[in-house]
Amino acid sequence: MKIAIINGPNLNLLGKREPGIYGDTSFDDFFTLLKEEYPAVELEYFQSNHEGALIDKIQEAGFDCDGILLNAGGYTHTSIALRDAIQAVTAPVVEIHISDIYRREPFRHVSMIKDACVRSFVGLGLDSYRRGLDALIRHDY
Repeated sequence: MKIAIINGPNLNLLGKREPGIYGDTSFDDFFTLLKEEYPAVELEYFQSNHEGALIDKIQEAGFDCDGILLNAGGYTHTSIALRDAIQAVTAPVVEIHISDIYRREPFRHVSMIKDACVRSFVGLGLDSYRRGLDALIRHDY
């Protein structure tokens, strides 16, 4: 099984950015742990602060992988283009958020991508990725 993890803007700053909200672990460190915890799964990771690069990666992985974990960051609340990319690919996409977007600022309560994704995991810290990965492995969507 091959799963792509795609992270959007500012997630390259995990471990440094607002640790009270996002924790103090870098995504690179977390990704190393995930690969150890899921040795039977081929995991790939991509992060970009640019919407077009995220769309390109969704289109590439969406026909090559068995699933995608997508944390679109701030683009979650604004990007119809990301939504269209999710709907265009055959791989199931799980929406991931480290913080609980529904308990934050009102503008974060709207997810433009939620209905295009097969599941959403929010507010579980980095465990949101584990839960999403488990859902893809079990086809629980």
